[in-house]
Amino acid sequence: MYRYVVQRLLQGIIVMFLVSIATFGILQAAPGSPIDTMLGEGATQLTQEDYDRILEKWGLDKPWYVQYFTWLRNFATGDFGDSVVRAGVPVHEMVLEAAWPTVQLNVLALAAAIALAIPAGMFAAIRRYSIFDSAIMVWASAGVALPNFWVGLMLIILLALYLGWLPPSGPGDWKHYVMPVFVLAINETAILARLMRGAMLEVLGQDYITTARAKGLSEIVVIVRHAVRNALLPIITVIGLRAAFLLSGTVVVETIFAWPGIGRLFYDSVFRSDYQVVQAIVMLFTVLVILANILTDLTYALIDPRIRLK
Repeated sequence: MYRYVVQRLLQGIIVMFLVSIATFGILQAAPGSPIDTMLGEGATQLTQEDYDRILEKWGLDKPWYVQYFTWLRNFATGDFGDSVVRAGVPVHEMVLEAAWPTVQLNVLALAAAIALAIPAGMFAAIRRYSIFDSAIMVWASAGVALPNFWVGLMLIILLALYLGWLPPSGPGDWKHYVMPVFVLAINETAILARLMRGAMLEVLGQDYITTARAKGLSEIVVIVRHAVRNALLPIITVIGLRAAFLLSGTVVVETIFAWPGIGRLFYDSVFRSDYQVVQAIVMLFTVLVILANILTDLTYALIDPRIRLK
């Protein structure tokens, strides 16, 4: 297993390198300049010599490949550079400041999705073709189909503006978490419930379930000990992938609800051409996806002893 982890980490480094090149190239091709954004209207009052000195100070006067390898060398040593928009502020401080609010939303949303989806999918499979099963399938279809930005806007209009039950945006007490967590969790709950139902139906039709019942085991023991554990294998794989996807999905949700997290920071940095911050956040997302995949594989092997990672 140690060899497998090392191999996956090396593959992850290659993926990070390719993602960094792609991100850097896209940012270089994007219209606008971070210097123009930083100076604003004052850029028109500068002489060309002053403008060139500012470019030289930030290293933007060099060819793109020189800029990239300079950034890559600094990144390898843990130096993410300074923000152009917030001059003098290190990028890692900005990312760390925004990370905790994002982690809170994601942990709460994923925990709520798992707590609701797994029992719902399990009982829907056990009570197949019942009213409960039909309701779960309708919920699953709606949860997958409805876009996050639309659900978020409708909740703000209904619960915040019309009814006044919840605050419309920003951080605060527990009421501020309700709408963004719900919007993040609705899609995950639908996907996991649908997958859990399908996995349970497949497992319940296996011969070893019939054998367990023939031995006289109670239905609860058959379901919990034999069916659920095997049905969780594909769920764990998807949870690892969805956890990383959920993190990237906070860009839209945090923007709608004015949540001061990484998603909102990413949006503002793209809008202001703050390339250093954008590059750092993209690399952070890439690392999280790679680690989530490795942890998923390890958990998969831990639950199913038949799987051996080589």
